[in-house]
Amino acid sequence: MASTSDLGATWVAVVGGGPAGLLAAQHLAEAGNRVIVYEAQATLGRKFLVAGHGGFNLTNGEPTASFATRYAARQPEFACYFQHFSAAELRAWAHGLGIGTFVGTSGRVFPLEEHKPAHLLRAWLEHLRTLGVELKTRHRWLGFAGETGLRILDEATAQQTVVHPTATLLALGGASWTKTGSDGRWTAAFEEIGVQTVPFEPSNCGAEVAWSAFFREKVGRQPLKNIALTCAGQTMRGEIMLTEYGLEGTPVYALTPALRAVLAAGAPATLTLNLKPELPEAQLLSKLAGRRPGKSLASFLADALKLRPPVPTLLREVGPEQLPAAPPELARLLTSLPIPVTGLRPLEEAISTAGGVAWPEVDEDLMLRRRPGTFVAGEMLDWEAPTGGYLLQGCFSTGAWAARGLAQWLGAAVT
Repeated sequence: MASTSDLGATWVAVVGGGPAGLLAAQHLAEAGNRVIVYEAQATLGRKFLVAGHGGFNLTNGEPTASFATRYAARQPEFACYFQHFSAAELRAWAHGLGIGTFVGTSGRVFPLEEHKPAHLLRAWLEHLRTLGVELKTRHRWLGFAGETGLRILDEATAQQTVVHPTATLLALGGASWTKTGSDGRWTAAFEEIGVQTVPFEPSNCGAEVAWSAFFREKVGRQPLKNIALTCAGQTMRGEIMLTEYGLEGTPVYALTPALRAVLAAGAPATLTLNLKPELPEAQLLSKLAGRRPGKSLASFLADALKLRPPVPTLLREVGPEQLPAAPPELARLLTSLPIPVTGLRPLEEAISTAGGVAWPEVDEDLMLRRRPGTFVAGEMLDWEAPTGGYLLQGCFSTGAWAARGLAQWLGAAVT
């Protein structure tokens, strides 16, 4: 195995070519540092591009005061990161690359219609090159070597090398969407040096429901719009999709942490569905009282409440054997329909993951306490957030924050 002690001067290795790693590389290069990015895949930013397939929301326009609340137990840390690199600064960064943005009706921030994810990534990589950042693809990190070394495999030549950067920033991702390179295998190397990691679990994923064969065949895949879902006291509104395996959609994804906690405790997990959350109870009861004798429930729900198929089938699937006719009981069923959840979809299908480097293992600058000069950012850390721009913002902001800490450490280390 070849070895190189240095590259002639102070330099920084960034391992991982996703949003966190690339933004860290940009900030470090703009501060005058020599930076080399190592990426295992043949191209950079693969997960960044995949994330844009379903609607490329970079961040969210939610007020800064409440933005950090989306990060649950890690709210204090992320409030600090956002002070350093906020949603407004992310939009300014994109604008600096020639990519304008706008806030959609949902609060999500998107590039202007004429800009695709590939346009932004192309402009970004070109900017990095003008800063002198070296971008090495098909260079896989294999683990640590000594106090400062990194074992790197050049997959084009099959040659292994040990490099000794002055400082290192690792942004290797979580453990979902392995086709993009986020496979979580880096945890083994961390455990070898005694760094504790929290096992990865699916986040922002679908919920499994044991539908009957009849329901799966009759309903298949259909949406339910303008609904509310509740689990463990948390309620989310929006649109969900009934699927052959259960439920998916933004409200389901947002309730993943609550579902995961209930399932882990071995308790029955239930999503409570409100099919008419915007309708006051009195109005709902009034409408239900107008049902004429002899009119089928399906026809009545469609005419009076615009609850068309597959709602009647869903009511019969998870509701009582005999559906109530009295307005109060029917109203309760329509607004508090219990859907039993048997599990979550596999890790590979999750949009993101919970788990990663345990927070006690890093200091306030995101440097590993057991390995001075090595910093971590992005989904490697044990945090989660809902979809809607919060995931990407979290990756960008932790990358910017870790770069800040690394630059400060570097200034002290080389003087």
